[in-house]
Amino acid sequence: MLHIRSLAFNFAFYASLIFQMFFWAPYYFLSPRHRAWFVPRFWSRSSMWLYEKIAATRKEITGQENLPEGSFILAPKHQSFWDTIAFFPYLRDPIYILKRELMWIPFFGWYLLKMRMIPVNRGNRARALKEVVIATRAEMARNPRQLIIYPEGTRRAPGDVPNYKWGIVELYTQLGVPVVPVAHVAGLYWPRRKFLRYPGTIKARFLKPIPPGLDREEFMHRLTTETEAACDELLIEAARAPNPPPMPPTAVRRLKELGADLP
Repeated sequence: MLHIRSLAFNFAFYASLIFQMFFWAPYYFLSPRHRAWFVPRFWSRSSMWLYEKIAATRKEITGQENLPEGSFILAPKHQSFWDTIAFFPYLRDPIYILKRELMWIPFFGWYLLKMRMIPVNRGNRARALKEVVIATRAEMARNPRQLIIYPEGTRRAPGDVPNYKWGIVELYTQLGVPVVPVAHVAGLYWPRRKFLRYPGTIKARFLKPIPPGLDREEFMHRLTTETEAACDELLIEAARAPNPPPMPPTAVRRLKELGADLP
């Protein structure tokens, strides 16, 4: 049943993506940008609905009271494709930093261009970071936008040793806005590089914002410790659930380090 549900969800998910991309195109491209946001938000919510109805996986996102008004940086853990689409419906005008090659994809790239996402050439990281800071500052000056950036860069398995990059520190310092960490263990239910989708409830939490103005080391310490502590809590909670998802080796190791008393 797990394989059937997973296969059915994956088919429905990508079919819905393609259908909606064409169905909503007239409204999306003819509407002002603030109204056009309805389309990706609707796609995100409908995808989560399909995920719940087909794969029997719910979501529970808390801490919305911690989202500031105006511009800020949202810094989620990156474990799964789930965390790339689950959070932006909660933001007024989100902006992503993404590979410039994505902008070249017909139709999909036009959608990204409409929302003024920030493409980056990853070949030269130092130059790319400077370009990102300039572009993001310009966007935030034009509109109060919320930058979504993954502090560890690439997806990591639940419970894996954290590997936070210093790029977010530079953005935090240069932009002078709060940073909202986001904790979750979605990788237990929607694993990277696998088609299986495990049932259960994905819990995610917007943590209290880290105010601007801290020195680099203090900011990085707070971002890392606060995010990882919340992720550890959610990992233990998921492992103790009545029907827990399979624990990858990284999660098993971390649970042992935490001394979690599991059934």
